[in-house]
Amino acid sequence: MPALLARCTRWLRRPWTAAATALAATAALASAVSLLGAAPASGAGTTPGCRVDYTVNQWTGGYTAQIRVTNLGPALNGWRLAWTYGGDQHITSAWNATVTQTGHSVTAVSTDWNAALASGAGTDFGIQGTWQSADPAPTDFSLNGAPCAGDGSVPPTTPPTTPGTPPPTDPPADCGGAVLCTGFEDQAGTSPSGDWHFTAPDCQGTGTATVDTAVAHSGTRSVRVDGRAGYCNHAFVAATADLSSVGPVLYVRLWIRHTTPLPSSHVTFVSLPDSAQGGRALRVGGQNGALQWNRESDDATLPAQSPAGVALSRPLPTGSWQCLRFAVDTSAPKLDTWLGNEQVPGLHADGVPTQDVDQQWLSRTTPPRPTALRLGWESYGTGDDTLWFDDVAVGSSPIGC
Repeated sequence: MPALLARCTRWLRRPWTAAATALAATAALASAVSLLGAAPASGAGTTPGCRVDYTVNQWTGGYTAQIRVTNLGPALNGWRLAWTYGGDQHITSAWNATVTQTGHSVTAVSTDWNAALASGAGTDFGIQGTWQSADPAPTDFSLNGAPCAGDGSVPPTTPPTTPGTPPPTDPPADCGGAVLCTGFEDQAGTSPSGDWHFTAPDCQGTGTATVDTAVAHSGTRSVRVDGRAGYCNHAFVAATADLSSVGPVLYVRLWIRHTTPLPSSHVTFVSLPDSAQGGRALRVGGQNGALQWNRESDDATLPAQSPAGVALSRPLPTGSWQCLRFAVDTSAPKLDTWLGNEQVPGLHADGVPTQDVDQQWLSRTTPPRPTALRLGWESYGTGDDTLWFDDVAVGSSPIGC
């Protein structure tokens, strides 16, 4: 039997002290499990096996998991991945696979577009669910009935980096020499003032932005945006800080909390006016239920909105504070994105076109040059949401959570 390989890593992210109802906002926990193994096929002399990478983003009462299954045996035309939960997890939705659960037993079945798996090929799908008392990562995966077993030993690995991005060691969370650094504690009234003001970049509807003293990530204040569906419902708070000279890499860190899962249609909650696009925006938001970048001038997205591309992104968990970080290179068409301390593979442009990821994004070779920061909501179809922003920082050096 081939050597068995397993990987299990966990890390704990603990947000800063929050006020009032934010006391219910919880620590985010991420873990990854990789299992590699082989087992004889029933009635055959071959030894098929599989590898499963299970990466979970967890908060109190809920979680999402990105699952990559790699076929290490003969080519498959249709696959069924099964596992057993050791806790009281309950799956509520899934993408890129048909997932059913009976008690603790879960089965994920391929879709039409990812059913074929050549030997050595892999595919991704995702799930979202709830839990109450425990959410341990599963370890007993099987592919088409053949178990993926592991002995728990794996050599340490170093996360990849690209020029201009933070090193594997988490950068400090304090602002240091950041051009912009605020927890909105200087806001005296309910309307944004001072270094922040309300704006509707294209047209204004019923969306609103206010200073909130009931929900905060740290301190006693945050900015609350009640976003409304429909193109003419733009509602943002814009910083007065000029970002046109920040660089050569512009780093942004913000804490965000929202209420409604990202919809299938395109929405934006961070907008960066870009002089390289004549003032049109680089936009961070979501589509098809997952985080994405969108470039206003040509509507290019990162990742590509194919099933494979979307699977490489991540949902934005609801009901808890999330640390979102990104780095925009102003000297080359490169950028990177982290949700907490996890680099999101689908939100990474390294200058080399990759199908389903940044091939469309890199069709424009002019480096971006963000000049300002806007936080809020705009929807291009369906999608109301209530969001809070807090502890925002922008600078020329990496800023941690």
